[in-house]
Amino acid sequence: MLQALSHTFMQNALAAGLLASVICGVVGAFVVVNRLVFLSGGIAHAAYGGVGLAVFLGLPFLPTTLAVTLLFAMAMAWVTHAKKESADAAVGALWAVGMALGVLFLDLTPGYNADLMSYLFGSILAVPKESLWAMCALAFLVTGAAAVFYNGLLAMSFDPEFARLRGVRVRWLYLGLVAVVSMAVVLVMRVVGLILVIALLSIPAAIAGRRVKSLWAMCALSTVLCALFVVFGLWLSYSFDISSGAAIILVAGMCYLVSLIIPGTGKGKGA
Repeated sequence: MLQALSHTFMQNALAAGLLASVICGVVGAFVVVNRLVFLSGGIAHAAYGGVGLAVFLGLPFLPTTLAVTLLFAMAMAWVTHAKKESADAAVGALWAVGMALGVLFLDLTPGYNADLMSYLFGSILAVPKESLWAMCALAFLVTGAAAVFYNGLLAMSFDPEFARLRGVRVRWLYLGLVAVVSMAVVLVMRVVGLILVIALLSIPAAIAGRRVKSLWAMCALSTVLCALFVVFGLWLSYSFDISSGAAIILVAGMCYLVSLIIPGTGKGKGA
C-alpha cells in the first residue's frame, strides 16, 4: 500500500476516501437515528437523473447533478414530512422516475460511450481535483453545521414533537438534513458510486450506534469506521485488482455482520 501511495492517483483516491469518511460518518449518524436510510437510497438513485441531464445537455457535471438531486430530494422530504401514510410509495416512485430519466437522457445522447459503471459503482481512482476541493468544503460544512445545530438535531432525532414544543424548527432542520444528504450523495458518488453510497452512509453509523450511547460519539466512531473501511478497501482493490467501491462496501458489510454477533451497548435509534 505504501508503494501504491507513491502514485498521484492513489494519493487523490486516499484523500477522497478520507474526506468521504468525514462526510458519511457525520451525515450517516443523523440518517440512521432519524430512520432516513430508505429516503437516502431514493435520493441516491434519483441522482442518476442529474447525471443523465448533465451529459445530455453538455452542462457541468457537479452543479447540474446537485441541482437535480436537490429537486428530487426536496420533493421526497415534503412527502415524507407531510404525507407520512403514503411516504414509502411516493419515495419509491420518485426514486424510479429519477433513475429512468437518467437512463433516457443517456440513451438520447448521440455518441455517448462513457463507462456508466463509474457512476453506478464508483471510480475513486479517477476522482478529479475539483471534486476533492468540493468534498473538503462539504466536510467542513457538515461538521460545522452538526456542531452549531447539534441540540436541535438531537431533539428532532429522538422526539420531534417535544422539539416542536421547545421551539425547535423541526421542518427546516429536516429539510436541511435532507439537503446535506443530497450533497453527500453527489460528492461521494465517485468514491463508491450511486448504488453503493447508501451503504457508506448507513453501515458505519449502524455499527457505531450499537457501541456508543451519545449522538456525538456515534458521529465520531462512524467517521473512524468509514476511514478504516476505505483504507482497507483500497488496499484490497490495489492488491487484488478489483473494484475499489465494491471492496470498500464488502469490508463494511462484513464488519456489520460481525457487529451483529457481538452484543451492543448503544441506545441509538436504528442501531
